Amino acid sequence: MIMKKKLHKILMALSFALLSLPALAQDELPANDQPPVDRDPKAKEKIEAARIGMITNKLGLSPDQAEKFWPIYREFTQKRMELRNEFRTEQGKIKPENQSPEDQKRLVDLGLNLKQKELDLEKMYSGRLLKVISAEQMLNLRTAERDFHRMIIQQLQQRKDIQQRQENLRDRNQMLRQKRN
Repeated sequence: MIMKKKLHKILMALSFALLSLPALAQDELPANDQPPVDRDPKAKEKIEAARIGMITNKLGLSPDQAEKFWPIYREFTQKRMELRNEFRTEQGKIKPENQSPEDQKRLVDLGLNLKQKELDLEKMYSGRLLKVISAEQMLNLRTAERDFHRMIIQQLQQRKDIQQRQENLRDRNQMLRQKRN
């Protein structure tokens, strides 16, 4: 009975988080086109809550599994993000118009090295996660991550489309006002 209540709470949190994403997508983007996460700390929390809810639901995690799964998974995603940021940092140091063949070779080597480190990281954390979730759930994890990523991209695209329509309407209305005057 207690597990059902916990599962119900998780599903309610998922529902709330997913329902809040369309509202998040309707806000106007700032002039520099930064996503809402960069300017609204609550947006990041909403997205994280939606991610937790969606992955928990897609994997069918029991409350006991979720309690053990999420700390390990968060640690893994944090380390994976650090590896990816390392490559972006190095890539950002080299201006595209000034790339020497040596710089390009160094980036290729670094990219391959970081991919290997990411694979090693994934192997290590897969072993830890398989002690908490089944192999089937582990296989479904990538699909759940990909589905969530697609959902976020769609939300951001909808937001961009709405902003573009608003700008077009604003421009059109401004032109009509100028014609009347």
